[in-house]
Amino acid sequence: MKRRRSKSAKLPAPIRRHYESTAERSRLLAHAGRLEFYRTKEIILRHMRGKRLVVLDVGGGPGAYAMWLAELGHLAHLVDPVAKHVQQAEDAPVSQLGARLKSAAVGDARELKFADKSADIVLLLGPLYHLVKKRDRMRALAEARRALKPGGLLFAAAISRFASALDGMFHGYMKDAEFFKIVKRDLRTGQHRNPTKRPEYFTTAFFHTPKELEAEIREAGFALVKLYAVEGAAWMLHDFDSVWRQPKLRARMLHVLHATETEPELIGQSAHMVAVARKPR
Repeated sequence: MKRRRSKSAKLPAPIRRHYESTAERSRLLAHAGRLEFYRTKEIILRHMRGKRLVVLDVGGGPGAYAMWLAELGHLAHLVDPVAKHVQQAEDAPVSQLGARLKSAAVGDARELKFADKSADIVLLLGPLYHLVKKRDRMRALAEARRALKPGGLLFAAAISRFASALDGMFHGYMKDAEFFKIVKRDLRTGQHRNPTKRPEYFTTAFFHTPKELEAEIREAGFALVKLYAVEGAAWMLHDFDSVWRQPKLRARMLHVLHATETEPELIGQSAHMVAVARKPR
C-alpha cells in the first residue's frame, strides 16, 4: 500500500476533536452501526459491475468500506481528513485474503489528488454531512464527478434532517433541555451543532432532507439512479442487539427494510440515506 503521512487536514475544531476522541474504527461493528454497515455494503453491491474496479473512498474514516472492497478484489484508495483514521487504516492487519489498500492518504474531499476520469466508483459516505456550507458540498461533488470515468458511479451518504429528533424521542435524550435546543435547530435549518460535552450528541454537521440530497446530486451534474433509506426505522429499536443476534428476527427486519427502502414518505426516518448516482457518458 502506498503510504502518504501528513497531519490532519484542516477541519472545524469540533469535528476534529470529536473524531480524535471517539472510536470511529469500532462504530460500524456495534449496535445499530452494524446495520448501517451491512445495508450500505448491500446497496453498493447491487450497483457495482465488474472486477478490479478503481474505488476512491473519500472521507472513509479508518477504512472499513475501503478494506472490504479491497478484499473483493477492487483497487481501493482511502482519503480522510483525520490523520488518526489514515494511520489506523495503514496499521490494520492484512486480511486473510491478503488484501491491502492501494493507498491511504490524508486529504480533502474538495480537492482530490487523483487524475480526471481515473475512478470507476467514488464513495462519499461522510463528507456531505460534515461540509456544512452548500458551496463546499458542491465542490466535493464536483471533485467526485471530475475523478469518475464517464458512466462511473457515486455513492453519497447523508444524515437525515430528522435523525436527532427521532433519536431523542426513542432513546430519552429529550429529557435534556440542551439536547432539545439542538433538535429545534436541526429541524429548522439542518445545521447540527453540539455545544455540550456529550459525544453521543454528535458534532458539527449538516442534516439533509431527502429532497435536498437529491437536488444537490442533480445540481452537481449527476444522473440520480436511486435514493435509499439505509437503516429505515430499525435503528431506533430499543432491543436492536437482541433482534440482530436472532437470525429469524434479523431476516424479518431486513425484509421490511428492503420493502420500504425507496418509499419517499419513509426515507427521512432513516438515520442515513444513500444516493446512488451516475456520471453521464
